[in-house]
Amino acid sequence: MSRGDRSPFQRDTALTGEGLSRRHFIGLGAAGLVAAGLPLPALAASDKKLKVAAIFATPIEEPWDKQIHVALTKAAKELGIDYKFSEKVQAADFSRVMREYAQGGYELVMGDAFAAEREARKTAKQFPKTAFLFGSGAGPAEPNFGVFDNWIHEPAYLSGLIAGKMSKSNTVGAVAAMGIPEVNRLVNAFFAGAKEANPQVKKKITFIGSFFDPPKAKEAAIAQIDGGVDVIYAERFGVIDAAKEKKVYAISNMSDQSDQGPDTVITGPVWDMYPTVQQAIKLVRAGVFTAQDYGDFSRMAKGGSSLAPYHKFDKLLPAEVKELVEKKKADILAGNFRVDVDENTPVSD
Repeated sequence: MSRGDRSPFQRDTALTGEGLSRRHFIGLGAAGLVAAGLPLPALAASDKKLKVAAIFATPIEEPWDKQIHVALTKAAKELGIDYKFSEKVQAADFSRVMREYAQGGYELVMGDAFAAEREARKTAKQFPKTAFLFGSGAGPAEPNFGVFDNWIHEPAYLSGLIAGKMSKSNTVGAVAAMGIPEVNRLVNAFFAGAKEANPQVKKKITFIGSFFDPPKAKEAAIAQIDGGVDVIYAERFGVIDAAKEKKVYAISNMSDQSDQGPDTVITGPVWDMYPTVQQAIKLVRAGVFTAQDYGDFSRMAKGGSSLAPYHKFDKLLPAEVKELVEKKKADILAGNFRVDVDENTPVSD
């Protein structure tokens, strides 16, 4: 499957940032690195900016890739990196774009490899001095292919609590990309929260078979709403438009999307990739980047995910609903409550 359908380099954007100098050696001095037999790029001239690139399969407007782009744009401003990206890169072009960035001196290459797993991993091995960190459905690969994913099931669960309490029809819905683990765990967490808050609630789920098809997502959402759904999880773009037209509540996904429907969007899980980006840049600068899973940096406790602000719904949500959410959020952050990771494909009731 492909997360994009157009050729690469239709919009390559270079961003440069003024700001922080090189990061510290994460607790290791230069002598410690030498003793450990590790490379020392961090000893290079301090005014040399780290070159970071990103490769996206979809347009960067698609929420998943957009959050990576937002974090790297912030890093360009605050961490003093040179940042360039390529969007709409087809799977057949993925390896070529990776090679071009590696050969062009980019020291960290990030992005979305779900549609080109085998090609991306094979290409990474050809450039062992380049750090690669990609969204991936599999584990890391030695020596230099790290992975991450949007582990935002915790705020998805909190959103579900709100949906369960706010539904008058006792039917909540979700329109999502497809039944794959990284999608399933968000939808299942949302439904779990709704069911806990309202044991009478029933669920409807529709997969559109695409990561970015707003018209199809909107059509699926309208069908659900016509079938009785009055709170809907917009896991994909296009759902909020349907909720606005039909005047039902929506839960956004990945970013704060209240501006798309101020009277409709209550809140939603937000993915903040900056902690992941910050950690990767730190390790590359110190010369100690390794193939590992960076997924934990997307969890609430690490600051990688949160619940979007309520905006106007801060005054509209019943106090007991907000209190329930705050209590569960505190329990999650304190480690007293764990949101189950359920990656089975959900079905409608």
